[in-house]
Amino acid sequence: MATVDLTKDNFESTIMNNDMVFVDFWASWCQPCKTFAPTYEEVSADYPDIVFGKVDTENEQELAGHFGIRSIPTLMLFREQVIIFQESGVLPREGLESIIQQARDLDMDQVRKDIEEQQKQQGGEG
Repeated sequence: MATVDLTKDNFESTIMNNDMVFVDFWASWCQPCKTFAPTYEEVSADYPDIVFGKVDTENEQELAGHFGIRSIPTLMLFREQVIIFQESGVLPREGLESIIQQARDLDMDQVRKDIEEQQKQQGGEG
């Protein structure tokens, strides 16, 4: 599957309607983004069950702001609507594939339980 351009109009539905979504926040003037783009495209072709989205931070400043994107490229991985990975910088192919494997191995019930517990603790302190 080729990469998909994500905008404020299709971002939420893409996240909600797919089990796993990788998001690359990038900009046309960003040299590391240009260097990373071919790797991201190649990996997307090898994993047709995962949506590989791209957010142009220049055109989608609202989305970039919502996620607090401060440097690009920034990669984010959603699994079952939960952000399970976020990192700025360029990753090699092996790095992307490692993240995908780790994401697939996660017990999402446990992840949700951990998030719920964390939110309870934070709520009790405030």
